[in-house]
Amino acid sequence: MELEDCSTAKPCDAGGLMGHVNKVSHVFTLGHVAEMLGEDEEWLFEVAEEMDPEDGQLWVVGVGEDGVMAFTDDGIENLKDLIAIHKDTPSIIEKRRQALAAMMKPKTEESDEI
Repeated sequence: MELEDCSTAKPCDAGGLMGHVNKVSHVFTLGHVAEMLGEDEEWLFEVAEEMDPEDGQLWVVGVGEDGVMAFTDDGIENLKDLIAIHKDTPSIIEKRRQALAAMMKPKTEESDEI
């Protein structure tokens, strides 16, 4: 690993190495975002399940908790785009539910009868 010299390269972190700077200073929980946007929280959860951390959706976990879905500022903007898509095509969620149900359905064993 080659180290950058802070005297010539900027910006450097306190340790003198170039590094990723996390620019997320806060997140908003799913419940708060649902209230902000005037949407049903359960429906919004299903919409947001399509998002990844790079989209600004993440999970916040506390001691003894399962966690809660949360969003960065960029995540809320991405979520607004998804909301519009889902409102234009409401069948997306139902199709996903059907696909998941089909994957979860136990396969029946074929009969050995001739």
